[in-house]
Amino acid sequence: MGGFFGATSKRDVVLDVFFGVDYHSHLGTRRAGMVFCEGTGGFQKEIHSIENTPFRSRFDADLARFHGTSGIGCISDTDPQPLLVRSRHGVFAITTVGIINNANQLIEQYFEQGGAQFMAMSSGAVNNTELVAALINQKEDLVEGIMFAQSVVEGSLTLLVMTEDGTIFAARDRMGRLPVIIGRDVEGQGYCISFESFVYHKLGYEDEYELGPAEIVRITADGYETVAPAGSEMKICAFLWVYYGYPNSNYEGVNVEVMRYRNGHIMARDEADAGTLPEVDYVAGVPDSGLPHAIGYANECGATFARPFIKYTPTWSRSFMPSNQSVRNRIAEMKQIPVPELIKDKKLLFVDDSIVRGTQLGKTVNFLYEAGAKEVHMRSACPPIMFSCKYLSFSRGKSDMDLIARRVVRELEGPEGDKHLDEYADSSTERGGCMLRRICEQLGFDSLGYQSLPGMLEAIGIDPTKVCTYCWDGKE
Repeated sequence: MGGFFGATSKRDVVLDVFFGVDYHSHLGTRRAGMVFCEGTGGFQKEIHSIENTPFRSRFDADLARFHGTSGIGCISDTDPQPLLVRSRHGVFAITTVGIINNANQLIEQYFEQGGAQFMAMSSGAVNNTELVAALINQKEDLVEGIMFAQSVVEGSLTLLVMTEDGTIFAARDRMGRLPVIIGRDVEGQGYCISFESFVYHKLGYEDEYELGPAEIVRITADGYETVAPAGSEMKICAFLWVYYGYPNSNYEGVNVEVMRYRNGHIMARDEADAGTLPEVDYVAGVPDSGLPHAIGYANECGATFARPFIKYTPTWSRSFMPSNQSVRNRIAEMKQIPVPELIKDKKLLFVDDSIVRGTQLGKTVNFLYEAGAKEVHMRSACPPIMFSCKYLSFSRGKSDMDLIARRVVRELEGPEGDKHLDEYADSSTERGGCMLRRICEQLGFDSLGYQSLPGMLEAIGIDPTKVCTYCWDGKE
C-alpha cells in the first residue's frame, strides 16, 4: 500500500510532516521520504529504507537540517519517493500511491514520442513516480498533466505535487479508490493533506474537506480551491474499513472502528439466523484488525470476548520487519504470545480481518492446538478473496492461485470451478460448503465461516455501487 502527508503554512511545518508521515507507518514497510521548501525555490529532500528501522528512528537525525513552510512525505511499499523533478513546469516534488499495471506500455509510448530515458532500478524497472512525472510533463500545465496521467494509467493513481513556491496540488484517484482529506490549522496558519484523517487531529488541524473521485485541489497557506472537479463515479476500496485503515480514521463519513464492530455484529446475527453459531468458551480476534470485528461478533452472540494470545509489538511492529523471508516467518511466530489459561481445554472462535493465502493462519491454529485448545473455529470478516487486487497492493500476488480460496476451488473442480466462483463464495450452496470443508481440513479449523458480501457492504453503510468489491466478485 502506502500513504502520504503534506502541509503548507505560514509557519515551519517540518514536525507536522514528520509526525504526519510517521502516523502512516501501518501502510508500508519498505521506503519513506520527505521533502521541504520555503517557497523560494530551494528544496531539502531525504529518502530512506525503513525495512529494518522504524520511520521515526530512521529520520530523526535529519530533522535538524530540515526547514520549510511547505512539505510532503510518504510511506511507500514500492519505489523510493518523493522525487524532485526538473521540467518544463519548473522544479517540483511528487509522491504517488497506487499501481500502474500498464507501466511498460506507457514507457514505450513515451520513447516513441521522443522521450529519451528514465533512470532504471537494478531490475531494469522504472520508478512509477518518475513515470507519472514524465506523463504530467507532456501537457501544458500541472493540472492538465495530472488529469492526463490519471486518464492513461491502468490501475490507480493518487498523488501530491509540491511546486517551488510551496503550493501543493492534491489529486485523488479518478475512481476514488483511496481517500484524500484536507485539514485546517485551528490557528488559521495553513492546511494539511492526509490519507488518514486521525493523523492531523493529533497535530492541531481539524476536518476541512474530503476530495471526491478525480478531484484535484490546489492548496496554499491562505486557502484551497478545486482546479479539476470531482467525478460522479466512485469505487473506494472496502479493505480500508475491513483491514488496513487505522481504527481512528473516517472515510466517506464512516469510522473504521465503528464499521468493524458493526461488521462483527452482522456476521453473528446472520449465523444465528442460519443456525451455524458454534458453542464456544471465548470469541477472540486475530490481532490487530481482527479484534474489533470479534468484539462486535461476541457482543451480538452473547459470548465472552477474550484474548487467548497477544501479539508482541514493542520491538516487532509491522513497519519494522526484516526483508529476509525466513526471518520474517520466524518473527511472525515469535510475536504470538499465548495466555495458557485462556487456551487449554477451551473451545475458541477467532475472527480475522481476511483469509488471503492462509499460510500464517494455519500456523496460528497449530500454535493454538499445541497450547492445548480443544476446538478452534475461524471466521473471516470479509468474503472469500477470489481475485488478486489490480488497483492497490492488497492481496496482490503472482497468480490468483496464490489465494487459498481460488486454490481450493481448482483442487475441487479444476478449471471448471472458475465458472462457478459466485457459488463457491456463498457458503449456503453445495459448492460453497465443499470449499469451507476443504479449507478446514487444510488449515485445521473445526469450522469456518466468511462474512457475506451483502453483510460487509451493510456494515460499511454507504452506497454499495460506490465501493470496490473486485477482490471478491471480479467486477470492475
